[in-house]
Amino acid sequence: MKGPLFYSKILLFGEYGIIKDSKGLSIPYSFYNGALKTDKNLSEKAKTSNESLKRFVDYLENVDENLVTFDITALKQHVEEGMYFDSSIPQGYGVGSSGALVAAIYDKYAQDKITVLENLTREKLLKLKTIFSTMESFFHGKSSGLDPLNSYLSIPILINSKDNIEATGIPAQQTDGKGGVFLLDSGITGETAPMISVFMEKMKQEGFRSMLKNQFIKYTDACVDDFLKGDVKSLFSNTKSLSKVVLNHFKPMIPKQFHALWQKGIETNDYYLKLCGSGGGGYILGFTEDIEKAKQSLSNYKLEVVYNF
Repeated sequence: MKGPLFYSKILLFGEYGIIKDSKGLSIPYSFYNGALKTDKNLSEKAKTSNESLKRFVDYLENVDENLVTFDITALKQHVEEGMYFDSSIPQGYGVGSSGALVAAIYDKYAQDKITVLENLTREKLLKLKTIFSTMESFFHGKSSGLDPLNSYLSIPILINSKDNIEATGIPAQQTDGKGGVFLLDSGITGETAPMISVFMEKMKQEGFRSMLKNQFIKYTDACVDDFLKGDVKSLFSNTKSLSKVVLNHFKPMIPKQFHALWQKGIETNDYYLKLCGSGGGGYILGFTEDIEKAKQSLSNYKLEVVYNF
């Protein structure tokens, strides 16, 4: 028995900024996915997932009923029978492993759920985001709810601000395009909660807050606008500026061994790196005007192209 598939996601722009009302753009990434599954004989990995689900169910029992209610009886029974989340989505990689699980649980067990097929008004999207934020907080301590929203709807989501999100279309990929967006595997697992703590600590400094508003959010918003308009020239100029700001001000979120590689991209213009999710490990997101050049420049690393310009 296997439920419907839920995909991983990539937040192209907006990491950290969306906590402070920057724009953001999140797209589904179908290369990785997961589904609820039940087996009599569980592997070690499935057992770990099943145990985690037991704790998650206890948490969901105490969620405000005015926000969302679940068929807890069925959910408990299925977890007792050996239900787990069968997923190829790497954990701690910034591509939404807990988001896909949250989406799968909501899809199967929420009562009066908002479905993908109805007219998705802004109110409905915000309600879903609030529900998912509450559900996913179990895993991260604080969640925007965007990862599960993206996974659940499987369409690109444009974040204009905290209270203003919409489903959006993105320019069609140029299959023969030279440029692209890629994922670079850092080979290290990142933990979201500690990174968010570092960020919140930095937010206590006046200088950091002003940099966030005047540089980080400014360039993030510009990148989102450029990407949606298909203005590739301006996009690369703004992504380069964003990459510099991140290297200068978000060093703790970038694994040490990637500091020089990050700088090299800015100096050579072969590629520009940015955080994918909260950082600290997992994937690093790269933008390049020439995929082949980037591959040569990063020949010691495995690149996965996720979008072509």
